[in-house]
Amino acid sequence: MARTTSLIDPAPDIIADKGVTDQNDVPILVQDLTVAYHRKPVLWDIDFSIPEGKIIGIIGPNGAGKSTLLKAILDLIPKASGRILIYGKPYRQQRAKVGYVPQRESVDWDFPVNALDVVAMGQYGKIGWFKPVTRKHKTLAMESLERVGMADYANRQISQLSGGQQQRVFLARALVQDAQIYFMDEPFAGVDAATETAIVKLLQQFRSIGKTVVVIHHDLQTVKDYFDYLIMLNMRIVATGNTSEIFTPENLQKTYGGRLTLLDEAVQAIAREGDRRL
Repeated sequence: MARTTSLIDPAPDIIADKGVTDQNDVPILVQDLTVAYHRKPVLWDIDFSIPEGKIIGIIGPNGAGKSTLLKAILDLIPKASGRILIYGKPYRQQRAKVGYVPQRESVDWDFPVNALDVVAMGQYGKIGWFKPVTRKHKTLAMESLERVGMADYANRQISQLSGGQQQRVFLARALVQDAQIYFMDEPFAGVDAATETAIVKLLQQFRSIGKTVVVIHHDLQTVKDYFDYLIMLNMRIVATGNTSEIFTPENLQKTYGGRLTLLDEAVQAIAREGDRRL
């Protein structure tokens, strides 16, 4: 049964501490990670680290464990084994450095709160529970809504917004956290073209100021346009690295095994791009 994310949940916390170069400089380090549901492995022997200041895509077929990986990193589900470090420390010690945009389907949109309050709640990790949201916090929340084009909807009940508008509100909520690493679970799913463009611009702005963004993504045709770095996953790591180097027909075949109807189109698009460069 899917976990429902409460609108008042603060941004999740991260995990870290390992011996590579300097682990304190590594945004995310995952080592020997296995996650199982009812004793059945969903992720198996996962190892990777990611570079700082990049837009990173996680791709793979349905059931590959993409959302599970994100939730394990954010300490939302238990691990069977392994460890995860965020800038060299466990998530619970690093939560202030992390912003999270969950899948829209996992959120209870009937929660009686308006858009401005949802964004302001993103600051609870810094404000502290049972402490009042001040005018300063509301001002910061409004500024974040303006940045995603939602200032005119600040007083609108969250359930009365369209899917794309709800996603923009959650982006604003992540923005106001002023995190160093942002995790986004299918942010482009079910949104209109204008919202997708707005999300991409925001991700690029994050990158330009040195933030790291990790995005679960399913549209293979936009992978090369959106992401600097990829994690290709199907219960195990198939490949990690710069998108230009690992987003190949061979790795796609290993990742999807022909189960995705868009696979052939993606392979053909890569081949066409290669022909243009020759």
